[in-house]
Order: sequence, then C-alpha cells, then structure tokens
Amino acid sequence: MIETLLVVSTVLLILVLVLVLVVLLRKPKDDAFVELEKELALLQENAERLERSLREEFALSRNETTGNLSQQRQELTTTLSSVSEGVRSELDKIRETVEGRLEQMRATVDDKLHKTLEQRLGESFRQVSERLELVHKGLGEMQTLASGVGDLRKVLTNVKTRGMWGEIQLGNLLEQILSPEQYAKNVATKPGSNDRVEFAVKLPGREKEDEPVWLPLDAKFPQEDYQRLVDAAEQANAELVDEAGKMLEARIKKEAKTIKEKYLAPPHTTDFAILFLPTEGLYAEVTRRVGLLETLQREYRITVMGPTTVAAFLNSLQMGFRTLAIERRSSEVWSLLGAVKTEFSRFGEILEKTQKKLQEASNTIDVASRQSRAIERKLKDVQQLPPSDSAALLPEISPPDEPES
Repeated sequence: MIETLLVVSTVLLILVLVLVLVVLLRKPKDDAFVELEKELALLQENAERLERSLREEFALSRNETTGNLSQQRQELTTTLSSVSEGVRSELDKIRETVEGRLEQMRATVDDKLHKTLEQRLGESFRQVSERLELVHKGLGEMQTLASGVGDLRKVLTNVKTRGMWGEIQLGNLLEQILSPEQYAKNVATKPGSNDRVEFAVKLPGREKEDEPVWLPLDAKFPQEDYQRLVDAAEQANAELVDEAGKMLEARIKKEAKTIKEKYLAPPHTTDFAILFLPTEGLYAEVTRRVGLLETLQREYRITVMGPTTVAAFLNSLQMGFRTLAIERRSSEVWSLLGAVKTEFSRFGEILEKTQKKLQEASNTIDVASRQSRAIERKLKDVQQLPPSDSAALLPEISPPDEPES
C-alpha cells in the first residue's frame, strides 16, 4: 500500500513539473513569474495535501498492518502450539513404536547372535580339537620320523653299516628281478683268490654249460666325499666344490681299481664289472664328472650304475636268460617232435595191420552169413519145435536164461 502511494505521488509531481514547463514555454516572460508563483503555490498546496494524505494513509496503513500482524502472530502462535502439540504426541507415539520395535529387534538379534555364537564356537572348538589331534598325531609321526632319521644317520655315519645298506639294496634289486639260480652271493670269482664279491650274476659259458661265467656286482657308498661336495655346493664355494669333486673322483677310481684287481679274471668272469652306487644323487654326481665314466670303463673295465640303471640292466639280462632258455627248449621240442614222428609212423603201420584184420573178419562174417541163409533155405520144410524142446535136445546152443528182474 505504501509503495503504491509513493508511486502515485511521484507520478503527480512529475505531471505538475511537466505542466509548469509547458506553461512557461507557452506564455511571455513577464507573466512567467506570476504564473510560476501561482503554480508553485498551487503545487505546494497540493504537495501539502498529498503529504497529509500520505501521512494519514501511512498511519492508517501502519495501524492496520500492526493489527494484522498482531492477529497473524496470535493465529500463528495458536497454530504452532497446536501443531507442536500434535507433533509432540505423534513423536511420542513414534518413539514408543520405535522403542517397541527396537526391543523386539534387540531380543531377536540377541537370540540369533546367541545361537550363532554358540554354533560357531562349538564348530570352532570342534575344528580346533580336530586340528590339535592332527597336530598331536603329526608330532608323533615327526618324532617317529626324527628317530628314524637319527637311526638312518647312525647307519650312514658307520662305514660298515653303510656298506651293508648298499649291499642290502643291491640284493633286493637282484631278488626282485632275477631268479635265485641266476645269481649268487659272496662268490670267489677269481681262481686261487679268497676275495669274494658281494653278488655275481651267472652267465652261461660257451664251452662248458656247467661252468658259468660270473658278472661281478659290488656296492660302494662314499658318503663322506659326497656329503663334503654337497656342503661345499650349498656354501657356494667354488674352491671347496672343486676340491671335493676331485676327492670324490679319486675315491671312485680307487674303488674301481680294487674291484678290477679282486674280482675280474676272464674267461672265468666277464671282462667288466658293475660298481653299484645306492643313491640316485651320488650316481648323478658321478656321471656329471666330465670323462670319469669313460676313464673307469677304459682303464678299469668298470661300469657305474645307480638304482634305476642297474634295475634296467638286470631286466635286460633277464630277457636274455629267457631268450636262451627258449633256444634250449626249442631244441628239446624239436627232438620230441622227431620222436613223435617216428612213433606216428609206427602207429600208421599198426593201423594198416588192424585194417587188414578187420577186413578179414568182415569177409569171414559175409561167408558165414551166406552159409546161414543157405541152411535156412534147406530147413524151410522142417517143422519147428517149441523152444523148451529145442533146449532139451540142444542144450549146448540154447540161449542162456534171462535174469529175473
């Protein structure tokens, strides 16, 4: 309202000023001041009336605005009070409902958590007890294994026991692959010597089958030299590795020389012998040494073998033994077939004689049959007697009495 009045007064003032300017421009200059004063006076009077009017309007508007604001404030206060009371009551209801729901949820969650916790704890304790049992069992196995390792260490540190272990391993391989009559233990392969090799394979002799040709097999286990080489390799010390490798080569050559001098004596034995190394690691290290195997075969007539290679070698020997047995059996079978052929020819002669006898008997039966028919024709007119009378007259040819059933 106030803004409208201000706009109206401003517009009126502008119109008055425009009218004054128009009048001044149209009238002469002498009357301009008089007219101007009149116009100014009229304008002042109008401005005063407008000011009074505006003041009255301002006062009335202010009073109305104040009254309206007071009324609106009271109404707003009343509305807010009622709304706050409603909101408060609704909030109380919502709080009660939420508290009830939360209590139910808490009870449900506590129940489920309790059950789940008991189930998980029971399962966890069961798994832990099972794992502990397995760990206890594993510890027992570890203790057993540790004791076994200790025993094995004692075996491997004792030179005599270690040699027996290699000998037992070689003996097991021979026992698994060859038959007992194909090899022998502790054999004096060299005539006139008391040195006995651990094992020797019987190979058939060419001249005398009763005297076999022996193939010596001797087990050696230079554990100290090999372990020294392994330790040097783990330390990455090239000098120690080279030194330990040379010591291992020297030890292998020494053992090969001993086998050659003690056990090789062709033609009683083969011109080579087998040096058996009981572990694949030791055998691999020996074969890895450049030129060592060639030197052993050329100078000492010794072939080095590990568990796998000696098993393959013995299998090839077993196949050779089977082939030789088949050859010997084939000659026996051939002789047997010759004897069968001779007896079969005799059997043919016997069959021919039997056929002749059967033919003679058949001819005799034919003659008797013809004579019988001729006699029947002659006796056709003779009266036939009852069987009882016939038996009384000819008891010799009467049929025998049938046995009573």
